Amino acid sequence: MIYVRAPVVAGTFYDLEPARLKKQISGCFNHPLGPKREESKEDMVAAIAPHAGYIYSGAVQAWTYSQMKKANYIIIGPNHSGFGSQFAIMKNGLWKTPLGGIAIDEAFASKLIDACKLIKQDAIPHQSEHSIEVQLPFLQYKFGDDFKFVPLCILNDFPDDGFLESCRVVGEAIAKAVKRSKKKWILIASSDFSHYIPQEQAMETDNKVINAIKKLDERLFFRRVQQMQASVCGYGPIAITMIAAKALGAKKAKLLKYATSGDVTGDIGSVVGYASVTMY
Repeated sequence: MIYVRAPVVAGTFYDLEPARLKKQISGCFNHPLGPKREESKEDMVAAIAPHAGYIYSGAVQAWTYSQMKKANYIIIGPNHSGFGSQFAIMKNGLWKTPLGGIAIDEAFASKLIDACKLIKQDAIPHQSEHSIEVQLPFLQYKFGDDFKFVPLCILNDFPDDGFLESCRVVGEAIAKAVKRSKKKWILIASSDFSHYIPQEQAMETDNKVINAIKKLDERLFFRRVQQMQASVCGYGPIAITMIAAKALGAKKAKLLKYATSGDVTGDIGSVVGYASVTMY
C-alpha cells in the first residue's frame, strides 16, 4: 500500500484549485518582482528558494525555478514543528498537491539512510511541514509529474561547530549518493531569511548572511547567523546544501533576487526576507 501525503497548506499558502494555482504561479513569474521568464540558462547543482505564501514570496521563488532544469530533486527544509528526528527523511510514498502526485525515489532515499547514520526514516516532521511542500507546485508547473524527489526535514540546532559538523556529514553523504546515482539530481534548500524585523534591518542582516552563501563558505555563514542573530529558519538546510554542492563541483553561488514581504505589502515595519540563490 502506497502512503499518500495530502497537501497541508493548499488553500492557505497557495491556491487549492488547479487552474487557479497554475495562474497564481504564472503570476509569480510575471510579477513586478518576478523574473518575467521561465527558461533555464545555467546547469545548476543546487539552489535556495523561499517557502512563504506565494502572495508574499512567490515572485522571489519564481527566480529559482526560472533557472531550474528537469531532474530529480532533493528538497531540504527546516522542521518548524520541533517534532521528530533531527535529520528526518521519508523514504517512500506519494506527495499530492492540487497539480497531481509526486513519488519519492525510494531507492535513492534508502541509499541515503544506509550511507549516513544521522539520517532517519521519520514521517512525523513531514506531516504538517510546509517548507518542502510549497516547492512542489513550482516543479510541477514546469515539469509536470515526470520526476521524483526526496524530502529531508532538518531540526536546527544552535549554529555552532557541532551542528556544522553534523551538517557536513549529511551534506557529504548526499553528495556521494548523487555521484553514484545514474540519475540527475538537484538540491533545493527551502528557507526564508530575516523574520519580523524592520525592512532596513532585515536587508542589512540578510545581505551579510547571503554574502557568506555567495562565497560558499558554510563556516562563515554560520558565524554570520550567530553574529547578526539572523532569524534564517533554514540555516541547517542551507549549510547542508552548500556542503553537498561543493562536493558535487559547485564553484560559484549567485544571488538571483532578494526582496521582503514589505516590498509586496508596503508594510516595512515588520518584514520577512526572501532570497533566490543558485549554486553552479
